[in-house]
Order: sequence, then C-alpha cells, then structure tokens
Amino acid sequence: MTSASAAGESASHVRQHRSLTAAAEKRALVWMAQRMPAWVNSDHLSALGVMSMAGVGAAFWLAGSHPGIGLPLVVLCLALNWFGDSMDGTLARVRNRQRPRYGFYLDHVLDVAGTTMMLAGLAASGFMDPFIAVVTLVAWLLVTAESFLATFARSVFRMSFGWFGPTELRILIMAGALKLLRGATVEPFGFGPYRLFDIGGVCASAGLAVIFVVNAARNAAALYREETRW
Repeated sequence: MTSASAAGESASHVRQHRSLTAAAEKRALVWMAQRMPAWVNSDHLSALGVMSMAGVGAAFWLAGSHPGIGLPLVVLCLALNWFGDSMDGTLARVRNRQRPRYGFYLDHVLDVAGTTMMLAGLAASGFMDPFIAVVTLVAWLLVTAESFLATFARSVFRMSFGWFGPTELRILIMAGALKLLRGATVEPFGFGPYRLFDIGGVCASAGLAVIFVVNAARNAAALYREETRW
C-alpha cells in the first residue's frame, strides 16, 4: 500500500496528502519523532514497515486455519506497519537527515513488496478468492505506476485520493479482519452470502480503476496544455 510518509522525497516534487486523518497524523508523527531514541534511524523503521507487512500476509494465511490467533495478529502487524512506514520519513525530516532519491525509491519498492505479500496471504487464507486478489493487486499497481509517472512528469506525488489515504486503508483492513472473527461472509442488501474480502476486493478494484482513469486523463491533459505551443 502507498506509504503514509516516504523515507525521503524527491527534492523537486511536491507531496499532496489530504486524507481525513492526515493533519492529526502528521502532528502525532512529529511528536513521536522528536522523542525517538537516538539509536533508532529511518532504515530501522523502514525494515519494521516491510517486515510487519510480511507479518500481515502470514497472519492472514494463519487465520485461514486459526482465526482466533491470526486475525488479531493482522491488526497488530498493520499497526506496526503504520508506525514503521509512516515514521521513517518523519524521523529523517525532524533530524534533517533526508536522503531524497534513496528514501523515495526504497519506501515505494517496499510498498510494492508489502502489498503483494498481504494479498498473497489473503488469497492463501480462503478469505478472498485468488482471482480477485490478483485483480486487486493489478489495479493497485496501475494506480501506483501512474502516480510515479506523474511524480516524474509533473513533480507532484499524490498520496491520497479525496479523503482516503494509506492510514484510512489500514483502518478499513483492520476493521475487516475483526469482522472476520464473527464470520467470513456478509449479505449486502439481502444478497449473498459473499465473502467479506471478496466484496472488498471488487469494490477496491473498481475504485482503483476509476482513480487510474481520472488521474491519467487529468495529468495527460495538463501536460498537453503545458507543452503544446502551437
């Protein structure tokens, strides 16, 4: 999933983060970064972020056979992922130790790996159809790739879409994991039953497809206007 705060950022691009929790989250992260022990650095936090996402995938897989153990672990690992993935860049900025290209590259490579591991765990757990998991991953990769291209071409890195960002996504997955403790299926509007995460994956894929098309059209149109001189 796209990071809430990159371990570094390109010196020539602007980050846009306007999600529902962004302002409060930023204040909390700066407060914690100012009190972080000196021996902890951004690389430690990046490692925590990716290892905890591997833990999310493993916990979902475990929950397929032991939901009472695996699903609480999903929530714990997502909380640890938020801390590591969100804090690494904040700590670098608070200590004035930014490594712009290294941080941007590493943070998003780890995001790709982490999201893949999470969806692989969901597919293996039986809580999500493997085909839906693959479609969701492809849709997420399309949006991610477009955002990276926009960062290069327009010097703007969009970290949220409307009020929805990485932290909101983590909260939603946590809520879904806790809901699985009471049952893996739902009957929306009286139809079903359907697996909860199948519905989530279909909705997420549709939303990501819309985001991809809208952002691609908007950025292509802006670039056309900026570079057409005749």
